[in-house]
Amino acid sequence: MIDMNKWSYKKIGLMIVIPSFFKVVALAVLLNAPQAHAAPSDGFADLAEKLLPTVVNISTTQKMEEQTAPNYRRLPAPNFPQFPEGHPFNDLLNDFFGQPLDMMPQQQRLPATSLGSGFVIDVDKGLIITNNHVIDGADEIKITLHDDTILPAEIIGIDDKTDLAVLKANLKGEKVAAAKFGDSDDMRVGDWVLAIGNPFGLGGTVTAGIISARQRDINSGPYDDYLQTDASINRGNSGGPMFNMKGEVIGINTAIFSPTGGSVGIGFAIPSTLAEPVVQQLTEFGRTRRGWLGVKIQAVTEDIASGLGLEDAKGALVAEATPTGPAEKAGIKTGDVILSFNGRDINEMRELPRIVAETPIDKDVPVVVWREGKKLTLKANIGELEKAEDEGLLAAKGDKTGPASVDEIPGTELPDMGLTVSPLNKALRQKYAINDNVEGVIITDAGLNSDAARKGLSEGDVIVEMNRHPVKSVEDAQAVVKAVQSDKRDTVLVLINRGGEVQFVAVKLEQGDKE
Repeated sequence: MIDMNKWSYKKIGLMIVIPSFFKVVALAVLLNAPQAHAAPSDGFADLAEKLLPTVVNISTTQKMEEQTAPNYRRLPAPNFPQFPEGHPFNDLLNDFFGQPLDMMPQQQRLPATSLGSGFVIDVDKGLIITNNHVIDGADEIKITLHDDTILPAEIIGIDDKTDLAVLKANLKGEKVAAAKFGDSDDMRVGDWVLAIGNPFGLGGTVTAGIISARQRDINSGPYDDYLQTDASINRGNSGGPMFNMKGEVIGINTAIFSPTGGSVGIGFAIPSTLAEPVVQQLTEFGRTRRGWLGVKIQAVTEDIASGLGLEDAKGALVAEATPTGPAEKAGIKTGDVILSFNGRDINEMRELPRIVAETPIDKDVPVVVWREGKKLTLKANIGELEKAEDEGLLAAKGDKTGPASVDEIPGTELPDMGLTVSPLNKALRQKYAINDNVEGVIITDAGLNSDAARKGLSEGDVIVEMNRHPVKSVEDAQAVVKAVQSDKRDTVLVLINRGGEVQFVAVKLEQGDKE
């Protein structure tokens, strides 16, 4: 409502003289404009009433080991007054304070408990979805239905990478309903959502809010792609569903950002498009069966894109291909940029792991890579991630040895890069714990004001390649720098090995005065 007392007569006069035609147009625009964040006219009560029977509360217990004294020992007696020999008090004190420690009455130990939420997806099969961290380490799991019925539950499968778990309980004849998954990809920032869960163990609680953001990476796992919401989510909401206005599950409430432990309007939910395939695999196999390409990747920055001749900083840069893995067999090489996988464009590096994981095992898929200034289309046969983990193909490479003393060895400056490098020898390998199979030149100094130092290059890093050319000597490194300058470019793409891990770094050349 407008407070007319705060409006000047001039403003009112201006309103009066607006032509009637423009008044009508303005009114029509206002009436037809979308009402951002507007709640349903009849509220959420009907929807909440329909959805509450799909949600369960989850409680777990974890037994604590009894602690017993390994040896008998006697407690020292307090400094009581001495009684004459044969006094009855002497017998009483010896009986109480002289007994073995493990014969003393022990304090009762209660099992550890945990509270969370979940939701039913199949009544006949008794399937319930929750977070893995809600039931992690539990010896006993119980679910509480909407009508306060308590039932035992067992674990069907868990996945710690996405923090999901599938439980099973006998729900036949119970007053429950099954929730259906919706498409989280259809959700837009500003769309209304309902969150139902068990905050602080209070029982079924409904809160409403909007989608605040999409595709959030909170560094909780390799497939982070969270929906962010301002719907109140507190401790105990974990594993509960987030519904759209159709009553479909479009997210699983998993985490909150809070300095106090309570809701501050920043909650995160696993999107249904990520959760549903995992749930299907856990239900069918009792474990996940993810696709595996066999590459270590990193983001393509503007500098890296410039060094590779890419117009846009997009895709996933291959820092390493696992020997005998699907990528190596397909011809994918270190330094390639994966632009498309199985017909889906890779705009950001973190999109690739999820797309690969969702690809059926043993399927041949096209992979478009950028190599030496042009696109190549290769075909990769997708392996199984879990099998590769079991076979140790993803384990850290090589053994590391401790540092050894070494006389200072003068290095050779690469002044245009702000680096000093030396050829590898036995003493340097021992000092910096570099495996014998690593070839290159080692950085012995990085200038403080150099772009290389700002990009994180430091003493002990081994330069393996520069601009896709192997570097086995200082002369190789100097030749690459000279070639870049001859081409009138200003960026060198450096592949380094640091502690057995490899990564690309785009280093800008120093722009010194030229005579």
